[in-house]
Amino acid sequence: MRITVDLDLCESHGSCVFAAPEIFSFDDDDFLLYEATPDEGLREVAEKAAASCPVRAITVAAAP
Repeated sequence: MRITVDLDLCESHGSCVFAAPEIFSFDDDDFLLYEATPDEGLREVAEKAAASCPVRAITVAAAP
């Protein structure tokens, strides 16, 4: 699986961090950090995180 975040759209609401802390986090400056290629077993939480994003900045796709 591949996760992409459009950082131009991201407004740091943090819903992804709450929905999938195994994948998303903030650094000390509140900049979003994320695992671009998490384990396939995390697909459900990744999709929940993408759905929770109020600006739809997160895309979850099959690994290339």
